[in-house]
Amino acid sequence: MAESLAAKLEAILYLKGEPLTVPQLANIARCGRATTEEALLDLLDDYAHRNSALEILETDEGYVLQLRERFQEMMNTLVPAELGVGALRTLAAIALRGPLLQSELVDLRGSGAYQHVQELMELGFVRRHRHPEARSFEVRVTDKFHRCFEVESLSQLAPETGTAEVPEFGAPPEEA
Repeated sequence: MAESLAAKLEAILYLKGEPLTVPQLANIARCGRATTEEALLDLLDDYAHRNSALEILETDEGYVLQLRERFQEMMNTLVPAELGVGALRTLAAIALRGPLLQSELVDLRGSGAYQHVQELMELGFVRRHRHPEARSFEVRVTDKFHRCFEVESLSQLAPETGTAEVPEFGAPPEEA
């Protein structure tokens, strides 16, 4: 159980994009604190032994999944400077799951998603419109998103296998 819980904690840290305490992680994962701590230790150990671009750090505010410092220059080159990590993760969620209701996005990303959507709309990466059958807005990526990130088809981001393989920037889409 700890392995699948560790994967769930990893997903929670990635999607939230902000430091979370053990009690917060336990609450979101819907399990006990001791079980959460054990799975978190397994996850920390796993990341410590990976040759990965990501790392999990313990900060004063809690645990956070982030890009290792040695990859920061690459991120600055690839990601528009005006886009923060939280907004970028929200954009990724919209791209992979969209179109989706803004209320669903908030469930995925937290209340900060409201500000992220506003910021992403101002930058022209997403648009929203009132969904006719819901009280919430529907959010989707724009053509500018496809041009800026050189993604012609969202199917290349999320193949039917269930795993999201993100192509290199500028790589042409593979033919099926």
